[in-house]
Amino acid sequence: MEKELEKGTLVLDNGDEFGTVKIANDVVAMIASLAATEVDGVSAMAGNITNELMGKVGMKKLTKGVKVDILDKTVSADLAVTLEYGYNIPATCNKVQEKVKSAIETMTGLEVADVNIRIVGIEMADNK
Repeated sequence: MEKELEKGTLVLDNGDEFGTVKIANDVVAMIASLAATEVDGVSAMAGNITNELMGKVGMKKLTKGVKVDILDKTVSADLAVTLEYGYNIPATCNKVQEKVKSAIETMTGLEVADVNIRIVGIEMADNK
């Protein structure tokens, strides 16, 4: 299965005579976001000011706090997360990295080179 990039979209060339399968780059970011929030100790994904403004006008994005670069069939993901108070930060981040890498590779067939995590806050568990 050969993959090539096409302007914000991953094109999967599976040799099928019925056509091609295209995956938007935002879908890879959504996979990363959903995988990260499944890890115990991750309270939320954190966004930048643009994400916050979009959320206020009703345009909530699942890609909030995630930046994904795809180059030569290799993914590099940057995640901004808020963790819950009381969890071991290095251990939680390691679990997030493993979960995100596994989810992207399993669902897309791409190779994940790195998953970089930036902790932007700590939240008390009862504040959720």
